[in-house]
Amino acid sequence: MPKYIYTVGFTKRNAEQFFETLKQSHVAHLLDIRLNNTSQLTGFTKKTDLPYFLDTIACIKYHYIPELAPDEAILREYRISKDWQRYESAYNNLLNSRQPEKFVPQIWLEEGAVLLCSEYDAQYCHRRLAAEYLSKKYTGDFNVIHL
Repeated sequence: MPKYIYTVGFTKRNAEQFFETLKQSHVAHLLDIRLNNTSQLTGFTKKTDLPYFLDTIACIKYHYIPELAPDEAILREYRISKDWQRYESAYNNLLNSRQPEKFVPQIWLEEGAVLLCSEYDAQYCHRRLAAEYLSKKYTGDFNVIHL
């Protein structure tokens, strides 16, 4: 039976849309993979508030996994070049060197996990790459679904 790794972005969603989307996915764990998760711009997904909201609204456990976040140099280069292929290659190399699977127990994925970033569309977001990376690192049949 296939299992899923979900991804979600909060941009272009209000709090109700965001939390209802998560509740409907029936995930048990949210993996925050943002480089910057404390800015005022993050609103209801600010690191200091999000664990409370997730637990209270949707009974979801919060985990900050910085090993799945891009580093500042990779982001800076992408913002200048807009070269997605270069970004994807650099980010995947970073993941291979960090080995983030050591920080994400497979049981979290089996119980239902969603990777959080800010981008609304996963196509050009590191959360898609992170989910694809994790789906290849674990045994089982994990498919990636973008919420």
